[in-house]
Amino acid sequence: MASPGVEVELLVKGRADLGEVAPEIKASERRAAVAIADLEWRDMDPDDYGANEAQDSDFPAVERSRLREMLSLLGLDTYQAHKLSLQDFLQISSDSMKNRAPQAPRDLPWNFLRKLQALSSEARSTTMVLDTPPDARPAEKESQMEEEIIYWDAADDLATDIYSFSELPTPDTPVNPLDLLCALLLSSDSFLQQEIVHKMSLCQFALPLVLPDSENHYHTFLLWALRGVVRTWWAQPPRGVGSLREDSAVLSRAPAVAFVRMEVSSNSKSQLLNAVLGPGHRPRDCFWHRDLNVGTNAREIADGLVEVSWFLPSGREDLDVFPEPVAFLNLRGDIGSHWLQFRLLTEVSSAVFILTDNISKKEYKLLYSMKGSATKYYFILSPYRGKRNANLRFLNRLIPVLRMDHSHVLVKVSSTDGAGFVRRVRAIVAHVARAPCRRLSVEEMAHAARKLGLRVDEDCEECQRARGRAERITRRVKDADAYRREELRLQGDAWRKAAQVEKELCRAQWAGDPPDKELRQRLLELRAQQLGHEPAGGLQEFISGISGPAPGEKLYFLRWMEWGLARVAPPRPRQPPETILALRPKHCGAAESSEPLGVEHFLREMGQFYEAESCLVEAGKLPAAQRRFAHFPGLASELLLKGLPVELIDGSARSTPLRWVSGLLRELHARLERRPRLVVLSALGLPGTGKSTLLNTMFGLRFATGRGRGPRGAFMQLVSVAESFSQDLGCDHILVIDSGGLIGGALASAGERFEQEASLATQLLGLSNVTVVSLAETRDIPPAIVHAFLRLEKTGRVPNCQFVCQNLHDACAPGPRPRERRPLLDPPGEADRAGAHTERPGGGMRTLAGLAFCDPGKQHIWHIPGLWHGVPPMAAVSLAYSEAIFELKRCLLENIRNGLSNPNKNIQQLIELVRRL
Repeated sequence: MASPGVEVELLVKGRADLGEVAPEIKASERRAAVAIADLEWRDMDPDDYGANEAQDSDFPAVERSRLREMLSLLGLDTYQAHKLSLQDFLQISSDSMKNRAPQAPRDLPWNFLRKLQALSSEARSTTMVLDTPPDARPAEKESQMEEEIIYWDAADDLATDIYSFSELPTPDTPVNPLDLLCALLLSSDSFLQQEIVHKMSLCQFALPLVLPDSENHYHTFLLWALRGVVRTWWAQPPRGVGSLREDSAVLSRAPAVAFVRMEVSSNSKSQLLNAVLGPGHRPRDCFWHRDLNVGTNAREIADGLVEVSWFLPSGREDLDVFPEPVAFLNLRGDIGSHWLQFRLLTEVSSAVFILTDNISKKEYKLLYSMKGSATKYYFILSPYRGKRNANLRFLNRLIPVLRMDHSHVLVKVSSTDGAGFVRRVRAIVAHVARAPCRRLSVEEMAHAARKLGLRVDEDCEECQRARGRAERITRRVKDADAYRREELRLQGDAWRKAAQVEKELCRAQWAGDPPDKELRQRLLELRAQQLGHEPAGGLQEFISGISGPAPGEKLYFLRWMEWGLARVAPPRPRQPPETILALRPKHCGAAESSEPLGVEHFLREMGQFYEAESCLVEAGKLPAAQRRFAHFPGLASELLLKGLPVELIDGSARSTPLRWVSGLLRELHARLERRPRLVVLSALGLPGTGKSTLLNTMFGLRFATGRGRGPRGAFMQLVSVAESFSQDLGCDHILVIDSGGLIGGALASAGERFEQEASLATQLLGLSNVTVVSLAETRDIPPAIVHAFLRLEKTGRVPNCQFVCQNLHDACAPGPRPRERRPLLDPPGEADRAGAHTERPGGGMRTLAGLAFCDPGKQHIWHIPGLWHGVPPMAAVSLAYSEAIFELKRCLLENIRNGLSNPNKNIQQLIELVRRL
């Protein structure tokens, strides 16, 4: 029989944890142990429980000073009144072609943003090469490396007094990257914050949930910043067939488990979290911690940061640590110094793990105040460094208060089996998740944050006004197809018929045939029929949303529209667990499923009102003074300038609304009159070959990704070139075009469909200075694209081409280096033969390698590694993919700068080219 002192003995020696000895102790002996502890607690010396831990009255002032100094060190102090914007993030500069390490602390924010844009897994660990003159270096350091490593630090376990501050980093010492992240978020506007968090989620980094700001004495709950994060996982009900589910990270509910530190802990909290989240013996580096690399620095301004990450099941038993999604929350810093954040975690979490070596009277009182909480509390102790007797006395008093038992106390010392300890923590988390417990969404967590007095970033007036306006539209959308038929009426048969008539008139014009009056009359009838409709209520509300409000409110409105419409998208089909890999796009035929309703449909409707009105004005059927929709292209051009994708080719009618696009470009020219030089870069390929993801990764764009979920049309997005770099690059802007789902791989035998795809490919290639052709895994170039090349070869206007072959299935498979030049495929595939025969029906077969634009000495085939490292949805973006995409981007910009592409054009020339093509 164990004596009442067995708990103390075992805790002191670290031979076992309390949960293991609990079965050996009878209830009466437990009560005796508690009684003894009560007597001993009354006789404790005040120093044992931290009676002298009084907060320095100068603490807030010191914190404010440190934040200002950090912002100044990083060069971000100039962005406090006027925040960094999304346009600053997207702008191309001379640094876009460099892959060198930063040379000074002021380079760190821009280096971080560039790496994050490229989805680099090394964005959190970067190198600063100090630009120090050789004669300024001490003699004893001449032989040392000139590099200082900057690491994201989870130094939440450093044994330092929270009120004793180390000196701020100087320009020749490392900056803690968590400080860099906090400083950058505090210097960014809401939309750049959202983009930073979105990119971090794709890299599988832990995301900031509560942002500390000691300068203004408030902390911000980042609800808006997390709105753009979408999670996909395998949902397996207890009974029935599982399915792939996709939802906003803000709206989906899941049990949350929080990990916090109390005073000092010998165990790394973040390292433990990574081990719990990672399958088997492959811990994930989601939360950065001190043991990932040596040389980490203490945080200066990031204490109080709360991070969040999710475990998401894939449907594979060998990888799924938990059967359902679980949110993991991590508080940086000590709970005694960040009590507000700790209170929030106890309000939203189902369980809280407290890591500590020492329980002081101050922390005991704070925890005692949590009496009656529904949250389950667990302690992870390291008794070798702690005040062992005091720990036990406080624990014995806390056990009934926090409704714990001895299984809630775990001991981890150096001799503890690490893998077994991780399995035990996982078992506890799994038990908590299976039992009835609170399951909150991030949106519901924000409600708790407001009650505690935290600021929520989404509560600004502009954001809420825009939300109300958008919801007045989206709440009326019950069925996407029905809404299109009833509210967006100009996109029906009349538009498709008018588009076909215009194509026939255009062909007749270029063939030199006399105008067909009957076709012309038919076109006017169709346009008059369209103009007979009035803009529906939803469209009028949409026009008000993008025309009247301030610029920031417009962007808020469009984001709310996107998310609201995404909620009414048709459900994705149920798939077997192995198809979670479909998160990596797979090559197959063109998607024929119903197109989801999006913002582009409202812009299409505006375009059709403008087209119909312009057609009747040109024919003299409508006086110009009676025009009502002439301002529509100006509204669309403003969206293009703000970095939003705008449709160039209508995916439903597979036709270009010529008057609408020309009007939009004219408005763009008027707004960019001082900087009109333009380069057009396009990406063509079959759906599912990764071209949209490639463009997004290269330039930080927002083209829809995922076969069958995005719009079918070709979209364009404008990327600005920094004025300091535009003379060197030879252009002021780059217009990036994504062909979307327009090229479906139809063979020549498909007749009209093949001709349609070939015409669209010809148009996109003809507009382009530089083209990226994304090849399928068969490595055959789609016949329509071959056909377009053969057409353009006659005119001499073939763009500079880069062929990209991505490994879409095996991210870890070895392959050739991306820079390696390869000859184009010879002999050609069957698809190529069909395309070549169609263009030259009476001539011999020409291989692609024999065409002028496919000179192996001038062109590249880029072999890009797989996007994911691991198995989605928990996989991160492969570092090899990120590096290869950077090399491709640098090659494209070099080709533009060296004049290897078609001659650069201004916007007026582009308008004429659109009309001719």
